[in-house]
Amino acid sequence: MFSGIVEEPGIVAKIEKEQGNMHITIRCSFASELKIDQSVAHNGVCLTVVSKAGDEYTVTAIRETLEKSNLGMLEEGDWVNLERSMKIESLLDGHLVQGHVDQTAVCTDIEEAGGSWYYTFEYDSSKGNITVEKGSISVNGVSLTVVDSKNGSFRNAIIPYTYEHTNFCKLHRGSMVNLEFDIIGKYITRLAEKYLK
Repeated sequence: MFSGIVEEPGIVAKIEKEQGNMHITIRCSFASELKIDQSVAHNGVCLTVVSKAGDEYTVTAIRETLEKSNLGMLEEGDWVNLERSMKIESLLDGHLVQGHVDQTAVCTDIEEAGGSWYYTFEYDSSKGNITVEKGSISVNGVSLTVVDSKNGSFRNAIIPYTYEHTNFCKLHRGSMVNLEFDIIGKYITRLAEKYLK
């Protein structure tokens, strides 16, 4: 379980493809603190550390993950938002994030707003996922508040700290991002569908 509070953006040091899998080597400041079999969120995707050396570690993304997230588009040198799993005694500064990406979205607009930024994202609403005004959503692993919730789109307001300390500063119109919708909202939606049929 994660909180959506990114620790730092890691740098993709190496990518190796093996059949349907992709081995991703990440360089970051806390690599030496990681343990083999530890869970780390990468752009919101929970992956397991399979090896490490110095300031780098490696995870493996399988075909299912690559098809449902933006990890398959990574290239060497790209920034990846990183978060280690929460400890039981941790403060929940963001919201409950499972590290299970629901689908991707495309950034359709970036608006500078006097020192902050508004990012607009569009997603395929036919998959049954929804946002609510002032609700929570994870975008590339970052816990954010929904603004201008619409069917198939929403905006997020990004403060300078988030902009500088995540890969939001690397996004542009057309960038693909990972979305994990609020788990409570997903359960309520499923129950409502069941009982309103």
